[in-house]
Amino acid sequence: MIELSSTSVEILIMLGKSAILIGILLQVAPIMAWVERRGSALMQNRLGPNRIGPLGLFQSIADAVKFIFKEDPIPGHTEKFYYALAPIVSLIPSFMTFAVIPIAGPITINGRQILFQVADLNVGLLYIFSIASLGVYGIIMAGWASNNKFSLLGSLRSTSQMISYELSMGLSVIGIVMVFSSVHLGEIARAQGEILAQLGPLTIPKWGIFVQPLGFIILLTAAFAETNRLPFDLPEGESEIVAGYHLEYGSMKFAVFMMAEYVNMTTASGLLTALYFGGWQMLPGFSQVLNMLQLQGATHDWVRVGLEAVSFLLKVGFFMWLFVWVRWTLPRFRYDQLMDLGWKVMLPLSLANIFATGVLIYFGWI
Repeated sequence: MIELSSTSVEILIMLGKSAILIGILLQVAPIMAWVERRGSALMQNRLGPNRIGPLGLFQSIADAVKFIFKEDPIPGHTEKFYYALAPIVSLIPSFMTFAVIPIAGPITINGRQILFQVADLNVGLLYIFSIASLGVYGIIMAGWASNNKFSLLGSLRSTSQMISYELSMGLSVIGIVMVFSSVHLGEIARAQGEILAQLGPLTIPKWGIFVQPLGFIILLTAAFAETNRLPFDLPEGESEIVAGYHLEYGSMKFAVFMMAEYVNMTTASGLLTALYFGGWQMLPGFSQVLNMLQLQGATHDWVRVGLEAVSFLLKVGFFMWLFVWVRWTLPRFRYDQLMDLGWKVMLPLSLANIFATGVLIYFGWI
């Protein structure tokens, strides 16, 4: 029998986690495409997809087959190498960013602690912002390589939008870092399990949304802008620039852009959950269920992990639905309104939030 070293075991565990995470994220696009269609139909008093499979559940599979087998010609006027590379450059960072988000608390097996995240970085928050900012290069590359004025305008819009809102996004989480004294996402999620206040029978946990409500609103708004979702989808702007940066794309290349958008939505939802909604902390009622089962040892630990993972996924699902809800509720901003909101409203509010947080910490109120 071949005995593996500790390092080899760690590498195999990380590869296994990566494969599972990639497999899950690959399912996000078809599932969310169905949710978006059915959700918009519900809001607009329509039926939505309802022919292929029960409730149209297999419509996304049919669309995926169509994208795979559809002819994919490369327009002659494009810069072919960068034109083909752009969708991949957009997709890869979207997969990398989710690697540091914990979905459940750690568990110990045979003396080895297993973490339910691919990479346990002590600077996980900084890693997410640094890698997420790389996604815009794919959009810039697509706009330039398409050799089309509308595509170029869309990519330039995306660049200025990311600069405007990434600044507010970074400043908005400083309050969380000040409160929990860490940029380690696992530690932040763990700290949110503490009790903030006890109001009679009601227990208020120390979730980020209760200690940093303004920071949550700013980060949520910036997340919509960073993922190019309505009302911030100016880089696509069908009514003004046809389809923006992906105007010249079709077939699987277009599908890869859409997959990157949905995976970015998932990462943004996971980040909002980890920072403001308690991360993997169990939802009300779940801990009572765990106590009622009266389990012991490893069984108790695995059931706890399962309930924490379900709690995390439900919170992420709430934010994913919020993305859909807002898209089919609010109209698109004008470009000047987009810039004014980013520089004249969100940036000053982010700075004010940092100052207010410092004052509250100084007086020991949080």
